[in-house]
Amino acid sequence: MLKSIIQRLESAEERFKFLEKEISSSDILKDKKVYAAFTKEYSDLKPLVEKNLEFKKIKEELEEAKVLMNDSDIEIKDFAKEEFDKFNDSLTALELDLKKLLIPKNEDEEKDIFLEVRAGTGGDEAGIFVGDLFRMFSRLSERKKWKIELISSRESEKGGFKEIVAKISGNNVYRYLQFESGVHRVQRVPETESQGRIHTSACSVAILPVVESLDEVEIDKSEIRVDTFRASGAGGQHVNKTDSAVRLTHIPSGIVVECQDGRSQHKNKAKAMILLQSKLNERASNEQNSELEKKRKNMVGSGDRSEKIRTYNFPQNRVTDHRIDFTSHNLEAFLDGDMEDIFKTLLEENQSRMLLNLEDETTNN
Repeated sequence: MLKSIIQRLESAEERFKFLEKEISSSDILKDKKVYAAFTKEYSDLKPLVEKNLEFKKIKEELEEAKVLMNDSDIEIKDFAKEEFDKFNDSLTALELDLKKLLIPKNEDEEKDIFLEVRAGTGGDEAGIFVGDLFRMFSRLSERKKWKIELISSRESEKGGFKEIVAKISGNNVYRYLQFESGVHRVQRVPETESQGRIHTSACSVAILPVVESLDEVEIDKSEIRVDTFRASGAGGQHVNKTDSAVRLTHIPSGIVVECQDGRSQHKNKAKAMILLQSKLNERASNEQNSELEKKRKNMVGSGDRSEKIRTYNFPQNRVTDHRIDFTSHNLEAFLDGDMEDIFKTLLEENQSRMLLNLEDETTNN
């Protein structure tokens, strides 16, 4: 194991002992925020420290077996060789486990998300595919027992949509959907195509982690323009009678969000404000990490929305993800939310990249 990684493990162990002492002190209970922060950090470090102690114990046993391999007694020597091989295999596996635990935890992984699906190139077909993708994420939510809540939608001609925005809540939503941001391309023969020619259309998908509190990003209320309007589309008899829909424009950044799902203007405004906060949070995070992302990629692909990440080919019944070695020839099931295989592959690929980044960092430091 690299010396720099060992140093990081030792630092973690020292910090763990400090936290253990602090949270057992009665004085810290006076400050609930500090106590909560220390308890969380202690809980996060515990698996790493316990795994490191296991690693050290196996390493000692390996060294003992190594000494016994030089014994003059043949039986002891053979036994020591077997033990050495066993401990060596265990040590290799434990080293990998430790490196995985050293990968910085993405604090957004357990968060809910805002899903945005927008039509790109391809006219009516792109609008229809927006609906297909939204149904795919809806069916996935049903399978995962997530809650999906429509925030806003804008219909296009031919039964499609220019845009659909929704909130998805549940267990580890961002962990699974974080890699869906990007351009999704569809290849199929439109119903209106008389000569059977295949058309290529595209939609952009954005996945935004929901801010946990409105304090995460400070917004000057004077910099927000609030417009109200009547909701369009399905929604009940109230739709064309009250200006319940809300549009917020953040003047400095030009970001516009709207919510037209609920009957209450007040509730729609609150939802729109959280969406705006999430967009500003993502923008600030992207600006902060832009230079770092040029040097190394912590995620599969760049996540840039101009990047073509996946193609849905209807004539060949095929789904291809262009960032990884993944192809499925069951397009119907995939669009019905059966996406476990691709999530597994994307998460494994992301972890492999982050392990490489960890080793590069520790080698260069």
